[in-house]
Parts: sequence; C-alpha cells; structure tokens
Amino acid sequence: MNRNVCQFIAALASGVVFGFGLSLSGMLNPVRIQGFLDVFGAWDPSLAFVLGGAVVVAAIGVQVMKRLRHPAFDDSFHVPANCRIDAPLIIGSVLFGLGWGIGGFCPGPAVASLSLGLPRTMLFVVAMLGGMTFYDRVWSGRA
Repeated sequence: MNRNVCQFIAALASGVVFGFGLSLSGMLNPVRIQGFLDVFGAWDPSLAFVLGGAVVVAAIGVQVMKRLRHPAFDDSFHVPANCRIDAPLIIGSVLFGLGWGIGGFCPGPAVASLSLGLPRTMLFVVAMLGGMTFYDRVWSGRA
C-alpha cells in the first residue's frame, strides 16, 4: 500500500480514537473544563484523570519511540528541536489558557464538538482559526 495512504489511515484512526476518548470522558462539554478550572468553587476533578491518563500513554509512547529506528510510515520521527522557554512560548501559553478558561475548549475537543452543531462551538472554532491565521500571516513573519 502507498505510504501516503498508510499515513492518512493511521492519522484518521488516531483522530477517531482521540475523538471517541474525548467524547467518552465528557471532555466535549465546556462546562466540565470550566468546572476543573474553578478550583475555589464547585471543582470538577475529572479532567485531572483524563490528563493523567494522557500523560501515562504519552510517556509509554516516548519510551517505545526511543527504541525504534523510525516510525512505521515515515523515515524519521518529527520531534521538536527547540526546548527553550522564551517570551513567545509564555505569551502563547497565557493566551491559550485564557481561551481555554473562557471558552471551555482546547483545539482538539473544539473540533470534535463541531459534530454537536452548537453555535457557541462554531464561534469558538472560527475565532480559534482566526487567531491561528493571524499568527501565521502576521506575527510569525516577525520572528
């Protein structure tokens, strides 16, 4: 089978598993996310368990990756080379956190929640894509 087709199928399968996991865990509901961030109110710890499970799976994946010469459908692993903590990283993290807290979504759950057809979700995704486009077209050229 063609490598590009295999990459596409692997990406599609990964996305389906990720989306199903988000749905199953209730992370498509922005109220749940905002409940997790409300540490002084009616705190909902369920996101902590989802994040903990993701960290365990990712840690296992990194250990497996270190033992492999290359991924199944590519010539090399694509791992970030920059490990610096700089101003763009901090500013981007703050903006991400504000959007996450206000909207109750991060990118993956927002896109998965589009299937629900809620206007709030659609507005969030349009604003998120607008921010990404702004960065890509305007801000990234300054670096």
